[in-house]
Amino acid sequence: MPDVRLANVTKRYGKIVAADNVNLHIYDKEYFSLLGPSGCGKTTLLRLVAGLVQPNEGEIYIGDRLVNNVPPEDRDIGFVFQTFALFPHMNSWDNVIYGPRVKGFDMKKAETIGHEVLEMVRLHERLDAYPNELSGGMMQRIAVARALAAGAKLLLLDEPLGQLDAKVRNVLRYEIRKMVKDLELTAVHVTHDQAEAMAISDRIAVIKKGRIIQVGTPKELYMAPKSVFVAHFIGESNFLEGYISSINKEGLIIELRNGMRVHTVQKNMKKGERAVLAVRPETFVIEKGIKKKKNSILGIIERTTFEGTNIRYKVRLENDDLVMVVKPSLIEEWLNVGEKVTVSFPQSKTHIFAYPEVGLKEELAVE
Repeated sequence: MPDVRLANVTKRYGKIVAADNVNLHIYDKEYFSLLGPSGCGKTTLLRLVAGLVQPNEGEIYIGDRLVNNVPPEDRDIGFVFQTFALFPHMNSWDNVIYGPRVKGFDMKKAETIGHEVLEMVRLHERLDAYPNELSGGMMQRIAVARALAAGAKLLLLDEPLGQLDAKVRNVLRYEIRKMVKDLELTAVHVTHDQAEAMAISDRIAVIKKGRIIQVGTPKELYMAPKSVFVAHFIGESNFLEGYISSINKEGLIIELRNGMRVHTVQKNMKKGERAVLAVRPETFVIEKGIKKKKNSILGIIERTTFEGTNIRYKVRLENDDLVMVVKPSLIEEWLNVGEKVTVSFPQSKTHIFAYPEVGLKEELAVE
């Protein structure tokens, strides 16, 4: 099965740079996700790999084969669209075996493949159903089956779950991953849903404005983000602005607004440099009243939100910064709006970044 390599790939649409000097290696048999906000260029990268658009610069390889000038039908790929893209005048069976027929397979072989893939997606009993007789989840499974029946070695999925409701999405994403892994395919999955990407991917590329910001496993991206944007887009973070007031062997001391100081992990930064401190909402400890401890800040609860398994507190700190604190709802004593609290966090659970040149608000923008 193939790996996929993009070397210095750029794609422009007039003045818009949809892919900006992209270098990426997707490994054989890997379930890989392209993750980013709408308009960041992730679908363009998928279409470049598929051969539906051509790069202005750079090279694209599937396996050891340079495919820049190879048409889509000769790339051994299967493309699954967000809109299902089934033939409405064909039933499930005819949709699935369309690929083998077009490729000239004999009828017996095409029928064998059709039965196998319909069993695989658990829709063999609906082979006579037309698309308008199927649910959204069923239609998407037929779309996947059609791609597999065509002999795809590389499966490209463009927001394949975007039109499904949450319950169906959560089930189907694991089904698709299992099929890919069972068949030992390589899959490239485009999504703007970070929870979806985190749940199913071996690795993820986070993309912004046509550029790959960071590539890593879900755990790497969450636990060790390399930029403010990744810390913001993967999971949630609270961002506190300040500057490096001093440095010691344990790490950095950051002076926040109104002279408040907190301790963070070590980072290659200089004294006096502007910085952004990122703290995950679930990392905070929140307690009633005034508690004197390392990295503690006083505040007042402005809002509480019950989220089922969690309760979310919006806290106004004494330096006027706002932070979100998330705690399990079943085991935590609930706090009330207006209560004075102390929020604190362990030094080891912080992420520290140089202040973005474009400003924090612009760096965090997802559009």
